[in-house]
Amino acid sequence: MSKIKIFALGGLNENGKNMYVVNVDEELFILDAGIKYDNDLNLGIDYIIPSFDYLVKNRKNIKGVFLTHGHDGNMGAIPDLLEQLPEIPVYGTKLTLEIVRSDLNPKTLKTAKLIEIKPHVKLDFGKNSIFPISVTHSIPDAVGYVLYTEDGAIVYTGDFTFDSTMMGRYHTDIGKLAYVGKQGVLCLLCESFYADKKGHTSPQNRVSSFIKNVFNKANDRVIATVFPAHFYRIQEIFDEVSKTHRKIVIMGKPLQDLIHHAIEEGYLKIEKDKIGSLSDLEQKNSVILISDEKEKPLANLDRIVKGFDKYITIREKDTIFITEPSYPGIEKRLAYIMDEIAMLGADAVSLSSKKHLLHHASEEDLMLMIHLMNPKYFFPVKGEYRNQYANAEIAESLGIPKENIILKLNGDVFEMENGENTNSTEHIDVDEVLIDGDHGEDIGELVLKDREMLGENGIVIISCTLDKNTKAILAGPEILTRGFIYVRESQEFLEETKVLAKKAIANSIEENAKRVDYAKIKNDVRDVLGKFFYQETETKPMVITVIQEV
Repeated sequence: MSKIKIFALGGLNENGKNMYVVNVDEELFILDAGIKYDNDLNLGIDYIIPSFDYLVKNRKNIKGVFLTHGHDGNMGAIPDLLEQLPEIPVYGTKLTLEIVRSDLNPKTLKTAKLIEIKPHVKLDFGKNSIFPISVTHSIPDAVGYVLYTEDGAIVYTGDFTFDSTMMGRYHTDIGKLAYVGKQGVLCLLCESFYADKKGHTSPQNRVSSFIKNVFNKANDRVIATVFPAHFYRIQEIFDEVSKTHRKIVIMGKPLQDLIHHAIEEGYLKIEKDKIGSLSDLEQKNSVILISDEKEKPLANLDRIVKGFDKYITIREKDTIFITEPSYPGIEKRLAYIMDEIAMLGADAVSLSSKKHLLHHASEEDLMLMIHLMNPKYFFPVKGEYRNQYANAEIAESLGIPKENIILKLNGDVFEMENGENTNSTEHIDVDEVLIDGDHGEDIGELVLKDREMLGENGIVIISCTLDKNTKAILAGPEILTRGFIYVRESQEFLEETKVLAKKAIANSIEENAKRVDYAKIKNDVRDVLGKFFYQETETKPMVITVIQEV
């Protein structure tokens, strides 16, 4: 019999950053390793990953990372994880690992242990084993995982929906799911993203007719933005373009590489003569396809709207088409961008989040999954807490005892011993790592506070030159400001600032001193000017003092 602990390093009470750990007698199985895109609260931050401190401390016990599919919310943190733990194996289906490879830098790629799996082929890890099962999502080769232990099966659904029209590499193997359920499921970790949506997700996840209507109404170019690696939507767009005289221009090398590779491997069925080049960019019958690359949602479109793109300038007759419905966290950003597009005179079209859904399980889909699995314990994952709670209510309505429904936050441990809940209160320390660009290191709270201060109050730089021997002031102090006051109309204010700064510097230098305490000068100047600025303007700009000797 086993002692099993299940907890999340990310993914609970949030959208994205999915990373769940199953500890079976100190053997660690990591399910997904995703990122979360930042909102506008953290200035300059592109994306957020879970802290890997727990995994680094227990690196010898890790059996592997098991990826469900190739979306950033589930595998985007793999490059960052392998920087710290290059030795751990990463398991995924063919397409998932191809996307992972495209994200890795050449150095990391050389040492990475990427192990391709196939649905319904078991992987043995001593007394435990992993069994992947095909599920339906907006990207091919998506799987859920069954972790077989001595005490029973632990099932992680990943992202899924039930849609009988999605075949081939999108198909859900309901027979295999039912077979697992018949054998007995100890615990079901089930996604909660759309737990508050009534009915089935299908057919609201299919939007071909809407896309066709947009293309028919547009008299000029269509600039369409897609979420990264949402293959099903890309296929729908190409299917509708193939019925028109339009051509698609794919913008950005990562998106181009992804689509061309998907065509070669059969993940996308596209007529190559429908793919245009940059020479078609200005043609009125072109469809310009854009996507984001590990940035804030709609970042590429935002750059185009603001006129910062070197290839695309929005024209009045253009139609801007956001091809995915909004989700919690981007509504405000989407509304802002739509407003900016309207000001440019172009037509903006987006999918309604009430009429159209992403490929996630709604209430009836969740009910079907629970019926198929018939788990002893039910653990809602992936989604904000209200979504987890709604998922728990669904499980309770289907007869799962309330005490067997596990509602947790990141770091909270659900422990079972011999297949029974121990009601453990253990908590794993968890944290977020804020990533800005390609830096790869945690930006940290101090940097964010500095950015916030600069954004709200601006900066004042005081520069002064001292005599190297006598320490007397030779030049300055000079005042440089940015984001604080309008200089042309504040000359009197700046002259008074110079007087106060000069006095503070002089008072900080002892008479006949051979050495100067620069730290004391900087602190004194900051204190004097800080009080003066707040008294006169009720703002607190950042004050930086630069002293040099000649």
